[in-house]
Amino acid sequence: MTLLGPTEIQMASLPAVEQHLAAVAAAHLPFTLHLRGTGTFRPVTQVVFVAVAAGISECELLAAAIAASPGLRRTARFPYHPHVTVAQDVAADALDKVYEDLADFSAMFEVDAFTLFSHSGQARWQPRRDFRLGT
Repeated sequence: MTLLGPTEIQMASLPAVEQHLAAVAAAHLPFTLHLRGTGTFRPVTQVVFVAVAAGISECELLAAAIAASPGLRRTARFPYHPHVTVAQDVAADALDKVYEDLADFSAMFEVDAFTLFSHSGQARWQPRRDFRLGT
């Protein structure tokens, strides 16, 4: 689940950003996240996602606190909506199949951290650092 979409950060700003993320994590307690069923953003965007049934407000509060850092401010195309993307920008029949196949999906687990990922422009997204909630 994304709390803040891809955001370009200058390397010189990274220590301050990581300090901000550590403070955000310390100020928020672990919580239970319940993922259940599917949703879609169609026709606006070609996305099918697993919906958040519980933990929505916790995700929203974390996302807002993370984005409050001057080094992380960005213009969002859409308002924040916690979800787990499972298909994006694929053929309509593939989106329909994923939507139907995961309609009965359900998972519940404790969220006790979030992770900062980095991208060099060369390889895949790589986890950089975990931030434990409530510590």
